[in-house]
Amino acid sequence: MSIRPSVQRFIEYLRIKTVQPTPDYSTCTKFLQRQAQELGLNFQAKEYVAGKPVVILSWPGTSPELPSIILNSHTDVVPVFEEFWDYPPFEATRVATDAQGTDFKIYARGSQDMKIVGHGYLEAIRRLKVEERRQLQRTVHAVFVPDEEIGGHDGMQQFVESPEFAALNAGLALDEGMANPDKPLRVFYGERAPCWVKFIARGNTGHGSQFIEGTAAEKLVPIIDHLMQFRQTQFQIYKTPHDDGSQRTLGEVTTANLTLLKSGVQQNVVPESATAGFDIRMTPAVDYAGFRRDLEALAEKHGAETEFVQFWDDNSTTATDDSNPFWPAFEQAVTAQGFDIFKEIFPAATDSRYLRRAGVPALGVTPLCNAPILLHDHNEFVKESEFLAAIDFYAAIISAVANAR
Repeated sequence: MSIRPSVQRFIEYLRIKTVQPTPDYSTCTKFLQRQAQELGLNFQAKEYVAGKPVVILSWPGTSPELPSIILNSHTDVVPVFEEFWDYPPFEATRVATDAQGTDFKIYARGSQDMKIVGHGYLEAIRRLKVEERRQLQRTVHAVFVPDEEIGGHDGMQQFVESPEFAALNAGLALDEGMANPDKPLRVFYGERAPCWVKFIARGNTGHGSQFIEGTAAEKLVPIIDHLMQFRQTQFQIYKTPHDDGSQRTLGEVTTANLTLLKSGVQQNVVPESATAGFDIRMTPAVDYAGFRRDLEALAEKHGAETEFVQFWDDNSTTATDDSNPFWPAFEQAVTAQGFDIFKEIFPAATDSRYLRRAGVPALGVTPLCNAPILLHDHNEFVKESEFLAAIDFYAAIISAVANAR
């Protein structure tokens, strides 16, 4: 059975080894430039950091003065442990799901996260612009950014501060979501903010056989206890259903995990310093600045210092009602395809946070329902039927929001 051209192009994209820490952005950019030429799209590639291009493929609308639509995706993927994969992670191997070959699994790193989205955009544009010869009112920009998997600092963060971004006059952005093992379509309208903090205590040292007062550990332990108690409180909230019986999501609570402990040079020497590191993800309902002040006060109370390895200070979310002029069109296009929408706060971080802080409403959605969550996992795959359905999905969504008044 022959492979559909759209699937073949998807496989080609998956085979480009844009894996951290040395992603092949050059080959990826050439692939995207070829897609732009085939589709008659305007093409530009801008490096705000050398070797890390932001690529923009633009489809001008009939009313280019209207705020535009950004279709955002990242091109990089996370590392792999090939010994745990059943198939080579950058071969995009097609494996039949049954003896008749009615469907196929395509195994590849980045298939879910998030090349099905990025290439789904392109195939949807191909259908609308080339095959159906449609014209949309608003200009549509398919944006492919680097380095999202390592924080986006050299990619989207740089891009949103650039004159090229300002020139897009963006009104709405679509970005990545997450698969759902259940039926509803997850639509992310915000995300939790990272707070990676180290508490560093210094104290008296001496022989391990003595009662030495004012040690680094004595100062650090109550800080750890406080945050572990906070963690347990949030965990209890998470496990408590809503009044209607529905389960809470991670996005509704703040998680805190002790991820780093460092101290000591020898078993019989009381250490001069001790460090505890926490990975905290703050729900947007939290006053981020106030939360940071509380952590600093906690450290000061016990004679320790704080070092914020990463701290996000903006808790903007995207409206999912009529106050957002794009939401009614988005919602109608989604439900018309038979999806039930489940609105959610993304539990981790995506490049949407940079867009929202720049004032651009962003919705994260990956049209994978009744599908396992495989991002960053071994044997990551999407079904061929899921990819083809994603083209249908994005064609409808792009048409709806780009023609929204």
